[in-house]
Amino acid sequence: MSELLQVQDIQKRFGALQAIELLRFSLNEGEILGIIGPNGAGKTTAINLISGMMRPDNGRVFFAEEDVTGMSPHVLVNRGLVRTFQATTVYQDQTVRENVLRGAYAKAYPGLLKSLWRGAQGLSPAEETFIDDLLAQLGLAEMAPLTARNLPYGHQKVLGLAIALAAQPRLMMLDEPAAGLAHDEVVHLEGVIRRANASGISMLVVDHNMRFISTLCQRVVVLHHGAELATGTPREVTRDQRVIEAYLGTPHEPA
Repeated sequence: MSELLQVQDIQKRFGALQAIELLRFSLNEGEILGIIGPNGAGKTTAINLISGMMRPDNGRVFFAEEDVTGMSPHVLVNRGLVRTFQATTVYQDQTVRENVLRGAYAKAYPGLLKSLWRGAQGLSPAEETFIDDLLAQLGLAEMAPLTARNLPYGHQKVLGLAIALAAQPRLMMLDEPAAGLAHDEVVHLEGVIRRANASGISMLVVDHNMRFISTLCQRVVVLHHGAELATGTPREVTRDQRVIEAYLGTPHEPA
C-alpha cells in the first residue's frame, strides 16, 4: 500500500509554546487514519500545518510524493487535499445546493464559478448529475432547496462534508466531525465517511469521540504535548499504558 501523505518532523512554536515538536507520521492511500489526544495536544495545529493554513517552522509535508510544505490551501485543494473545520463552515444564507456548488467549482468543473454567478441557470448536464448524485449519497437531496441555516446542526455538519467532497479530493482531513452530534447523527456521519472512503478518498480524522474513532479508523496516531505518543490499531493504542495515563484515563475496548 503506497503512502499518500508523509509528515516529516514538522515543528511549530507560538512564542514560548512549542505546539508541535518533531511530529512524524504517514497516511496510506485508501486509509482512514485517526488522530487523538488531550486538549492542547496539537491536533488542530497539525491539520493547519498540513493544509497550508499555517507554515511549519521546520520539517516537510509530502502529498502524493510532492513537497507541499507551506502551499496555500487553495493550491492544495487543486491537488486533491481538502480539510473541514471544528465549527460548521457552511454558507448560512444560501441553499444546500448552492453550498455544494461552491465546493465543486474549486476543482471538478473550471466553468462552475460562472454558474454560481448566474445562480442555478446554465448548469451542464454533467454538473447537474454530479451535484444531484452527491446530495443523494449524503442524504441531502430532499433538503437541497432549503437555506443552510435552517438545517439541524447534524445536517449542517454533513453539508460541510458535502462541500469538501464536491472538490473531488484524494485526501480529506476532518477536524472534530462528530463534535456536538447525537448518537444517531454520529452513526449517519460514520456512514457518510465510510462511503466516501469506499469511493477511493483517503481520510484523516481528528475527534474526541473514542468509540467513533475506534470503529472508523484502521490506525490511530496519539498526540501528547505536540509529539507522537503512540501509533497503532485502535485496539493497540487503547491498551497502551502511556495512552491510558496521558489521555484515556481508563482502558477502553474498541467496539
